[in-house]
Amino acid sequence: MVNVGIDVSKDRLDVAVRPSGERFSLGNDEDGCAQLRKRLAKLKPERIVLEPTGGFESRVVQTLVTAKLPVVVINARQIRQFAQATGRLAKTDTIDADVLAHFGEAVKPEIRVLPDEAHRELEALVSRRRQLVEMRAAEAKRKQTAPRLVHPSIDAIIEALSQQIDDIDDNMKRVVRSVPEWSEAEDRNTSIPGVGRVLSTTLTALVPELGKLGRKQIASLIGVAPLNNDSGQSEGKRTTWGGRAAVRAVLYMAALSAFRYNATIRSFRDRLLAKGKAPMVVVVACMRKLLTVLNAMARDRKSWNPQLAQAGGPECP
Repeated sequence: MVNVGIDVSKDRLDVAVRPSGERFSLGNDEDGCAQLRKRLAKLKPERIVLEPTGGFESRVVQTLVTAKLPVVVINARQIRQFAQATGRLAKTDTIDADVLAHFGEAVKPEIRVLPDEAHRELEALVSRRRQLVEMRAAEAKRKQTAPRLVHPSIDAIIEALSQQIDDIDDNMKRVVRSVPEWSEAEDRNTSIPGVGRVLSTTLTALVPELGKLGRKQIASLIGVAPLNNDSGQSEGKRTTWGGRAAVRAVLYMAALSAFRYNATIRSFRDRLLAKGKAPMVVVVACMRKLLTVLNAMARDRKSWNPQLAQAGGPECP
């Protein structure tokens, strides 16, 4: 079985092939991607493994997907931890390509269907909206300590950013409504009191697995599942980490909104607080509850029903 690792940089593609040990480099441009497609098609690889590089990998991934080659994009932290575990402490582009190929050979990560053009467009809009919101928050924070003389300048930037966010929201709505399946999902998701279009669109763009996994798997995927930290007779404090931070950030705001508008989630929160749970633990538990309910609704293709929340998983660690 042939496994290929590609280390992607702005201008170059470093390629390693296992088990043959072949290595070669190409330009990260249209000509280089075309040559890569031809060479890899002849090898008939089991997997082609890359890691995200801030968007520089987009062209090569799309080229290989179009050629129906088995591409897998892996979280960079997983790759680095695998390299350390196998004793590859040095880091160069060539070494990284070798590690990616070795990871594909040893771990055999699942090959997932990569997003089509409409999905990539929606994902880009969601990402851009998040960037604009972060910039607006930074300006608002800056205004708190800035001299009054510069307040008009800051206000102008905040107003411009707010207009940009409104435009992005309109574009996201247009894209979602152009795909019947997404439009149906939005109507279903927003039937939950406290869940709005932003969370629904974020889930559509960044969590295509929604409704296809069990409640424990979806919670772990997003990073709201408590992870054990026990050793021998010592029981460590459970924590949540990893997962998809961009989704968690929107889910957090939805949970706060649900405290106000969703009687079921509010009752769940009050019950946990009465048991003496820490406030942040309660918020994360409510985020997990919302997520698992959304997952169940997507699975069954049913709108909000308060009784669904009873199937939202264990209350809290």
